[in-house]
Amino acid sequence: MIPVKVLAVRYLSGATAALCSALGAPRGYPCLGLLTTDCDDATYVALDEATKAADVKVCYSNSFYAGAANATTPYAGEVIGILAGATPAAVRSGMEAALAALTHIGFQQSGDVPYFAYTVSRCGSFLAKEAGVTEGTPLAYLIAPPLESMYAMDRALKAADVELCKLYKPPSQTNFGGGLLKGTRAACQAACDAFAAAVAEVAGRAIEN
Repeated sequence: MIPVKVLAVRYLSGATAALCSALGAPRGYPCLGLLTTDCDDATYVALDEATKAADVKVCYSNSFYAGAANATTPYAGEVIGILAGATPAAVRSGMEAALAALTHIGFQQSGDVPYFAYTVSRCGSFLAKEAGVTEGTPLAYLIAPPLESMYAMDRALKAADVELCKLYKPPSQTNFGGGLLKGTRAACQAACDAFAAAVAEVAGRAIEN
């Protein structure tokens, strides 16, 4: 696994109403936790873990253009995520869950090709909204470079009884592609395995004769 580097964490115990509203924080959730890292997709999964561990919502998240390798400042990285909660303790609890998740979630690499194939056994409110499913649904979170992602996505969909919930058509803001699939936990894991195998196939022989 390619480790995720946490770049900055900050807390606002009582952010202004104007800022909370502009960021999409629910009413009554004035406390914010801000996080940047060098890996967007792993961070999105980690933020989802926060919503399961504490009474927090992901009020804002976004990937930065061209990825971590082209970050404009030392602590920008590739992504920002903002948690909102009713109390500072709730936000800190959610952030601690996100940071703990980031110690074991990350991209893999086949040759020189990085990819993300992760089974979310039970999604929280953040990924449920992104995928358009109910909370608790298992998801396969699949990301790879542009060509590899679409080639491997087809393999993943054929490998198991899964349904495409969201397709990230390449290029994304970080020049990748992929998607979210739903199914049973076992089906999602089978889809992840097929996706990884297809990425490895392209990494080993890029041009098909």
